[in-house]
Amino acid sequence: MEKLRKAVSEIAYTQDHTKLTHLHRSLIPVLSFASSLYRLALSLRRSFYHYGLFTKHRLPVPVISVGNLTWGGNGKTPMVEFIARFLADSGISPLILTRGYAGGDEAKMLRRHLLGKPVKIGVGANRAAIAAHFFEKYGYVDPYSTSKYADGLNLGQKVGNHPSSQKIGAVVLDDGMQHWSLQRNLEILMINGLTLWGNCHLTPRGPLREPLNALRRADAAVLHHADLVSGQKLIDIELMLREVNKSVPIFFTKMDPCFFSDVGNVNSRKPLTALSNSIVLCVSAIGSADAFVKGMEKIGAFYVDRLEFSDHHIFQPKDIEMIRKKLRELEDAFCSKPVVIVTEKDYDRDPGIFKHLDHYEILALCSELKIIPCGKCTEDSFKKLLKERKLTR
Repeated sequence: MEKLRKAVSEIAYTQDHTKLTHLHRSLIPVLSFASSLYRLALSLRRSFYHYGLFTKHRLPVPVISVGNLTWGGNGKTPMVEFIARFLADSGISPLILTRGYAGGDEAKMLRRHLLGKPVKIGVGANRAAIAAHFFEKYGYVDPYSTSKYADGLNLGQKVGNHPSSQKIGAVVLDDGMQHWSLQRNLEILMINGLTLWGNCHLTPRGPLREPLNALRRADAAVLHHADLVSGQKLIDIELMLREVNKSVPIFFTKMDPCFFSDVGNVNSRKPLTALSNSIVLCVSAIGSADAFVKGMEKIGAFYVDRLEFSDHHIFQPKDIEMIRKKLRELEDAFCSKPVVIVTEKDYDRDPGIFKHLDHYEILALCSELKIIPCGKCTEDSFKKLLKERKLTR
């Protein structure tokens, strides 16, 4: 199954089919047929919501949706954390609603990062029901009937880690672009600057969850991994986005490496310089392995190799054997013991699995999302957008 996932991913992100193997090309007719069925199902679902056959729920607090049009690797979860942290620091207790893929690796990471903050995390497919449960348990603040809510969101004003009320003041919807059953006040679209739309086909032949005209629904577009994209390509991407949505503000973000943690002690910290001139094997099961590897190369390792699996892959004993084999090859080639680097998401998916590589040093790269200033689109203007849209019914 893992080989099939990799094959489908290669097809989705390859525009020139002549570069594909014969086996990969043989899959295209099947994938094209499946994409046609997906398009039909998507159209029917959209119609059902449009004509009221499916219910759209309005929550009693503002909803900020963070989503994307393609498969993973777009920076949704780091952006959700960024927004939740801003709200919490502004005196608003947010509720994060996430679907919880692969045992909830993203939810686990969010819980670790936001520990001590007045942030609640609900996991499950029926997010309206989960939200109702949290509202019943904790209560909520009506932002449209209290000035204290607005006062807390004044830019730059911090009220500490604990707001005066633990009542929920906002909902942040993780991976919400296609979750049409919840109405939202702000639609933030995350875009992977390295891969964009792949071959521009709908899934499973391509990476698109919706046609590109869905860009018109976005209130803000965020181009992630912008630091790894050339200046000219950034200009081309911005022009492309403007053709579909002329007025959408476009923000640039990156993942800023902070430090390494030993997987045996996630609270430990090692400086980024600790891997200078080291032999590194990047092991990942995330949506954008290229960004992860490029980031490691920028840190200054002597040699960086990679071993990647499909997004949310659950590591098995046979995968550990594959990793161990690769490590032995690197050790023989460089006469030096390599270091294994994983992402935090991979660590949180199964913290114990990497202990089977106990003869090697295993580190998790800890990073945080940063907004790259570009013209009028800065971190302050992004926070201002959050403030303005949240207070509008």
